[in-house]
Amino acid sequence: MANNARPPALPPHRLGAVSALVWGYAAAMAATVAALALLASRAPGQATDEAWGHALIVMLFAVLLLTRLRSARSGSVRAVRALGIIAAVLLVVNLVEAALPDAFPGWMRVEMVAIACWMAALFLLVRRSARR
Repeated sequence: MANNARPPALPPHRLGAVSALVWGYAAAMAATVAALALLASRAPGQATDEAWGHALIVMLFAVLLLTRLRSARSGSVRAVRALGIIAAVLLVVNLVEAALPDAFPGWMRVEMVAIACWMAALFLLVRRSARR
C-alpha cells in the first residue's frame, strides 16, 4: 500500500508577515526602476548600465517571489520552500554586489544592503512559518 499523503498545507494566515515582506520588496523594486528612469534624465552618472541590469534582474525576482507567494498561500509547501531559497539567494547576491568596488552607484549599494537585510528577515519568517 503506497503512502501518497501530501504534507499538510500551511494556512494562508500564517503567511501574513511573509506576504507583507514580499509585496514590500516588489514595491521597492518598482520604485528602484522608477528612480533609475528619473535619474537617467537628471543625473545619468547615477543610472549606469550596471544599475539598470541589477534593477531589472531584481524586478524579475520580485515577480517570481509574488508567483511563489500565491502558490504558498494556496497551500503549496514546495512554494514556501522556494520562497526561502529565493530569499537566501537574494540575500547573498545583494551583499556580494554591494561589496564590489565601483560597480554600482552609492545609492544603489545602500539599497542592496537594505534589501539583503529585508531578505534575511523574509528567510527567517519563511523558516518560522514552515516549522509551525
